[in-house]
Amino acid sequence: MQLVFSDAQYWEDFLPLTFTRPVAAMRCGILTFSERWQKILENTEVAYFTEMYLQNKFKSPEEKESLFLVPNFLPTETVIQQIKDLKQGEALVYEDELIAAKINMKGFSLNQIEKMTDIKEELVFFKRPKDLFSYNHLAIDFDFELLTTGRASQELSSTNGFLGDKKDLFIEEGAEIEFSTLNTKTGKIYIGKNTEIMEGCHLRGPIALCDDSKFNLGAKIYGATTIGPHCKVGGEVNNIIIFGYSSKGHEGFVGNSVIGEWCNFGADTNSSNMKNNYGSVKFWNYRTKAFEDTGLQFAGLIMGDHSKTAINTQLNTGTVVGVASNIFKPGFPPNLVENFSWGGLKDDERFKLDKVYEVAERAMARRKVALTEEDKAILKHIFDTY
Repeated sequence: MQLVFSDAQYWEDFLPLTFTRPVAAMRCGILTFSERWQKILENTEVAYFTEMYLQNKFKSPEEKESLFLVPNFLPTETVIQQIKDLKQGEALVYEDELIAAKINMKGFSLNQIEKMTDIKEELVFFKRPKDLFSYNHLAIDFDFELLTTGRASQELSSTNGFLGDKKDLFIEEGAEIEFSTLNTKTGKIYIGKNTEIMEGCHLRGPIALCDDSKFNLGAKIYGATTIGPHCKVGGEVNNIIIFGYSSKGHEGFVGNSVIGEWCNFGADTNSSNMKNNYGSVKFWNYRTKAFEDTGLQFAGLIMGDHSKTAINTQLNTGTVVGVASNIFKPGFPPNLVENFSWGGLKDDERFKLDKVYEVAERAMARRKVALTEEDKAILKHIFDTY
């Protein structure tokens, strides 16, 4: 059966992370929301109900019987079974919001729904970028059990130091870890396929290092942190998520943050995650076009895809950076750096679109990934519209 992931009303609230992807394609825990639900429901036929300009890259639903799903929550066992048991025309509702329905996408209409059932259990729902890092420890726990139950971990080399219970450490095939320390007393640690943890690294869970990524020499990694596939991370990080294909390879601190794909941090880039007055941090909300109080004392950086910082960049608490921005001018950039900013300061000129393509092609080629025409069309739409 076709599994259709719906952005519902959340797409705009997750900007700038969703400028270049549907909600379901965001990563939290070990997996993306889409990957998680495919694993839970044992379903590989997926489609996305998202913004029109994204549909050429992310498959549109076919007109047939489907499971329509809002993906950005962690289900309980009971809710998973309720979803599996749905019959045609039935739906599940949580806090007055439809989150799952068995319907036919031909002539798509919620009028097809004949029976709605309220979910009574409390669910972990992700509604803003700050929820991704705030609830990442819960997502790592969920995915760890989902991916490792009934499987055997690779052995940890005796050159490493280890604290905690070995059942909370899972190492996939091809991972290389030598002369480092790993501590699972504070949370589980998942090490993906073909990863590398260089000498002198210190990991304090919960942590997920996804396939083909590496921690550089002497990295200090505090949980809850997720490093997506094909990344390089060094220096000090605390409670961050990198979706994938990005590099923070050098010294410098980033904490309580979410970073997209194809980003690069120049050496000694630092991002503050707490205000000097210990007050609550605000993030820019693209829907309301205003800064929104997170209610959090610790909140650092939200960065869209293809953005870069120069060496010694300093980012203030609660900074939001758009897509394909280049931050290189001295001083603190503003708390909102616009899409395609060339410099990072307010009213700076825009990064020319042909140059955006050129840099993206070079960066992606380093990971043996091509910049497609669909990718270019998405970037052009963002450039022209936002």
